[in-house]
Amino acid sequence: MTRIIADISTSIDGFVTGPKPGPQNGLGTGGDALHTWAFSDDPDDRRVVRQATARSGAVILGRKLFDVVDAPGGWNDEIGYGAGEVGKPAFIVVTSSPPESVRLTDLDWTFVTTGLSDAVSTARQRAEAASSERDADLDVVIMGGGATVGSALGAGLVDALTLHLAPVLLGAGTPLHTGGAQRRLVQRSVTTTSTATHLTYDVA
Repeated sequence: MTRIIADISTSIDGFVTGPKPGPQNGLGTGGDALHTWAFSDDPDDRRVVRQATARSGAVILGRKLFDVVDAPGGWNDEIGYGAGEVGKPAFIVVTSSPPESVRLTDLDWTFVTTGLSDAVSTARQRAEAASSERDADLDVVIMGGGATVGSALGAGLVDALTLHLAPVLLGAGTPLHTGGAQRRLVQRSVTTTSTATHLTYDVA
C-alpha cells in the first residue's frame, strides 16, 4: 500500500535551513550541517539513504526547493535525490506558476498548480503506477521544503514522518513547524549515528 511519508532533516532547535536561504545558498548559512549524514560513510547512514530511495515511487517538493535543486549549483549526477542509487522517482512540484524551462531535463518533473492536496493525489497515482511496474510497495515522499512538509502535516495528508535530527543548533532559519493542528505521533524506529539521529513516526 502506498503511504505518504514526510522526510526531512532538521536541527536540534527545529530549523530545516540556516539563516538567509536562497537559490544560491539553498540551505542557508550553516545549513549544510543538516545533511552531513547523507554523505557519511557510516553504514547506518548509507542504509537510511538506500532504503529511502528504494521506497520512493514519487517525490513531492515545493517551488522554492525546486528552484534551489534546479539552479546551476544544485543537483547533479553526484548530488541529488537518489544520486548513486538505482533508478529515480517521479518528482512532483507544488507551485503557482511552472518554470519556463528546466535544467535537470533527465528527471521526470510534473508541476501541479492547484494546491498541495492535488499534488499528493498526483504523486500517489505515479507511485501506485510505479509499484505495479516494479511489483513492489512504493511510497510518496514529501522531501521539503519546510513549508511544504509543515503544510502537509497540518492538512492531515501525511501517514508517516521521518526526521533526520542533526547535532547542530542553527539559531535561526526556516522552521519545520509554524503552528497548526495538533498531531499525535507514534514512534516506530530510531537509528543513531555519529552524524544524525534518524527518527520515524506514524502520524495518528
